[in-house]
Amino acid sequence: MNILMITQNDPAGMAIAFTNAINRYTEHSCRLITTETRYNFDYQKDIHLPDIGEDGFDEIRDLLSQAEIIHFHLLADENMELGPVRIKEFVKGKMLIHHHHGHPHFRANPEYYREKYKKLRRKVLVSTPDLLQLVPEAVWQPNIVPVDDPLYLPLPCSNKNNERFIIAHSPTRKELKNTEEIIQVFGILQEKLSQKLKLDIIENTPHRECLRRKQQCDVFCDHMQGYFGVSSLEALSQGKPVIAGLDEWNISCIKEFTGCDKLPWLIARDADSLERILKKLCQEKIFRTVTGKASRRFMEQSWNTSKIVDHLIGQY
Repeated sequence: MNILMITQNDPAGMAIAFTNAINRYTEHSCRLITTETRYNFDYQKDIHLPDIGEDGFDEIRDLLSQAEIIHFHLLADENMELGPVRIKEFVKGKMLIHHHHGHPHFRANPEYYREKYKKLRRKVLVSTPDLLQLVPEAVWQPNIVPVDDPLYLPLPCSNKNNERFIIAHSPTRKELKNTEEIIQVFGILQEKLSQKLKLDIIENTPHRECLRRKQQCDVFCDHMQGYFGVSSLEALSQGKPVIAGLDEWNISCIKEFTGCDKLPWLIARDADSLERILKKLCQEKIFRTVTGKASRRFMEQSWNTSKIVDHLIGQY
């Protein structure tokens, strides 16, 4: 199959991650067109509209003509124009898929999108299980991380000098990721514990540098919103204990997809439980080590790249 992904910006780098994985692990061909850049994450690009010259639009026309499947991310659809190229002129006879990643407009107006896709008879994918509650007829397509890439591997020793215990947190939007509560809990632990603690809040940072800093941490905090982000998967792959406030719905969906009875996340749904878990991780090295090994094992066995890609190809 010839697959063409189209998105405004790349959501958490997932569009390029899926593109690379399809090309590496399957016999199918995938290309990616992005039209804009948000934030400062510097994800790898394929065809990025602001970077191409006039000849680039000829390549875009060829890709649209040859594509059997057009996979739209975020709010992209066939009504978009790629410079002088109108996508709508190329969609006849092709399968069109819409993949949502929690854009604020989508979260605020799920019925609008449900009605739109029902009328068009389109398949809808969502990136996290919580979005299934907004669009029950969608399919959860788990996010992907390249677990064998060096930046996603555990370091032999993340804190060689053992001078500080590093807690990392990488919020894109702090107001949505419980950053304030994490800072408050960190302050409490600093006063209670004798060891040196460091809180590394990673933001507005190129993605590869973000991964390098996460590799150096001892514990990673995602957020307590009930679901989980790509940040969780990255840190699990790096063999870190990962704290997140997964709710029962997300836990059940993950267990169903992976077939695992026990998940590697440490569950904290409020500041008190976050403080308790962080304190235990700080003080008990064996618990920290065992938890980190379980994180990596889970990603290798139950969330590996080929399994996630096979699921996506199954949707196609």
